[in-house]
Amino acid sequence: MAEAQTAYEEQPRRRGRKALIGLVVLLLVLAGLLVVADRVAAGVAERAIADQVRQEVAKQDAQSAAPQVQVGGFPFLTQVLAGKYEHISIVLKDVQGPVRGDTVSVPRLDVDARNVRASLDTIRSGQGDVVAERVDGRGTITYDSLAKLLDRPGLTLGEQGGKLAVTAPVDILGVKLTVVGTADVTVKGNKVALRFNDLNAEGLPNLPLARTLLANYAKGISVDVPLPELPFQLNVRTVEPKPEGLTVTADARNVPINSAG
Repeated sequence: MAEAQTAYEEQPRRRGRKALIGLVVLLLVLAGLLVVADRVAAGVAERAIADQVRQEVAKQDAQSAAPQVQVGGFPFLTQVLAGKYEHISIVLKDVQGPVRGDTVSVPRLDVDARNVRASLDTIRSGQGDVVAERVDGRGTITYDSLAKLLDRPGLTLGEQGGKLAVTAPVDILGVKLTVVGTADVTVKGNKVALRFNDLNAEGLPNLPLARTLLANYAKGISVDVPLPELPFQLNVRTVEPKPEGLTVTADARNVPINSAG
């Protein structure tokens, strides 16, 4: 009789545990569905912003591969309701921009937009303003593109000890020589100022005229090179020679990252 009483009392406990387990499973399923819905909504927004970024790049008469956009912050849906996004990362690859009739190549341009304001209607329709409080950009200009702008046959550029290095064939007083040296690189507005102050040529005739001609060559390639117009109203802040190219950093404040709809 006691055993029957004990079994009767344990049945409600088992039913209670099963109900609790079922509730936990249901909550986990719902949470998973919410996460999936959140990421799906983020994907829709990323595609919409990518379309608008493509328009912004086209406004600069530039070309690039399809923009890669990632919206940071979680959950995404609360950002949608607030109309403000913590961080939007944009990657533009194979950027080609016109300068002086030539094309400057930027293999990759990384853009980070912070505190981006965009209404729900803008994200849904693709029409309206997407404005970032701060935008930071970083890209690398290939040395081949930069050398073309200097317009000196045979001239090549590279990096040496953190400086911009040059190698070029020259003819001085009928002697064919190879000029080598480095340049100081600074920013002047949206231009890169190149100053070749340290050029040498092995076998240079020990004559004042030869040294003057070499100095004149250095002056001829010491120029202010305009950069292609960057998207998102980015202004160049620093340039630094790297093995892969001339690395440029830029930023802007309170700017649209889309074309007005």
